[in-house]
Amino acid sequence: MRFAITASDRYLGVFESLVNAGWQPVKLFTTVIDNKIHHSKAVIEYAQRLAIDVQFSRLRESDLRELSQRGCDMLVIASYDWRIDDWHPYLKYAINFHPSPLPEGRGPYPVVQALLENRKYWGVTCHKVSREFDAGEILDKEEFPISDDECHESLDLKTQMTAKRLAERVAVNFTSLWDNAKPQGIGSYSRHWTNEDRTIDFSDGVNDILRRVRAFGLIEFMAKVNEVAIFIRRAVGWVEHHAHRPGALVHVNDHTMVVAARDGYIGIIEWSLHDPRATVGKIGR
Repeated sequence: MRFAITASDRYLGVFESLVNAGWQPVKLFTTVIDNKIHHSKAVIEYAQRLAIDVQFSRLRESDLRELSQRGCDMLVIASYDWRIDDWHPYLKYAINFHPSPLPEGRGPYPVVQALLENRKYWGVTCHKVSREFDAGEILDKEEFPISDDECHESLDLKTQMTAKRLAERVAVNFTSLWDNAKPQGIGSYSRHWTNEDRTIDFSDGVNDILRRVRAFGLIEFMAKVNEVAIFIRRAVGWVEHHAHRPGALVHVNDHTMVVAARDGYIGIIEWSLHDPRATVGKIGR
């Protein structure tokens, strides 16, 4: 099977699994890189070792035509923010590895929403690329439980490892899985998060706040402390009775601070001002 792939470092395992199964890579298309969720260094280095072309611009119909001329059979989508033009005139197959147990969790990056919604299980799905995002027939999927203390980073790593295993199965059994793919049916859509989703409300309870903290993790979330907006990378919290106003800054120690929540406290460990590259520091009382 000759294939082209769209991928970032998070899906390097999918790329490697297909190659290890004997599929022949033709070209790599990189996704939009934000250096938070998506990086590209490792996947580009892998493509270079395979001596295949790497394209940084958006994959368009002209690229599909070129792939067809080069004898490419399939396009594999493994992380891509742009809509793919109709591939049917040019390729035999197109599949997507999506980080959710479809039909639940359609959308651009549903991992965060899975944690915000306190889901009890998650997974990765391989499906046919259709005109509608993440709606094509399912070839195969693998699910796993979400633990009570799951965070963005642990769920992301589980998803990456699951995607690699799924790619191994798909590569070995592709023709049968393609021919017997099943319609998705009714599911759910996870929109991309907003700044409001990323913002802590200290009038909430500690457990609700910590769920939001875990959901965004190193992506960073936001809060206002003493009317100053800050970006937070790491926070802790505990339930404790107190008489402080929610949102009040009650303790500062060097670079860390403690803010009152409705039913306890949130300790802010790593943070910066508006610019995420700013030096970590503390604000006055």
